[in-house]
Amino acid sequence: MSLRLQSARRPRKLKADGTPRARPVDWEGQEQAVLIRWLLGEKMRGEPVGQLYDAIYHVPNGGQRSKSTGAAMKRQGVKSGVSDLVVMDARGGWFGLYMEFKASPPHTAPLADSQHDWLALAYERGYCAVLAVGLEEAKRVLRRYVELMPTYRHHDERPAVGGTEWRKG
Repeated sequence: MSLRLQSARRPRKLKADGTPRARPVDWEGQEQAVLIRWLLGEKMRGEPVGQLYDAIYHVPNGGQRSKSTGAAMKRQGVKSGVSDLVVMDARGGWFGLYMEFKASPPHTAPLADSQHDWLALAYERGYCAVLAVGLEEAKRVLRRYVELMPTYRHHDERPAVGGTEWRKG
């Protein structure tokens, strides 16, 4: 006789009529994944915006976690409001780009106060800080950002701040 293991998932909450609620859809996450796939395609086609593919990354701050995992992440430096996407490519006098990405209407979530504050802090610190609502606006932002001239960097004139040497050579 085989035993069938029950799923460890909690049962979904019920609606007022007693039927289970539908699983939530991560519209923002799905659209953001499409944006990153588009950027990879642009890189493979040799389009200028594709240069940003290697320099962009997602900050996984959102999502459902247990209290203990959330507390551990907070101790490790996770901060509320950090933008979804960061482009570490200095252009147009900016040090880089922080983009808060929101799903297209009608699935757009409001900008949280902590997200607004993070964008303001990034801007004050010399980063291009942008709210992009939807896939098409995010594409426009990235296309315009890559059109900016690269920010000049003084590699040999920077003072060392220590740390373990990581450069090959």
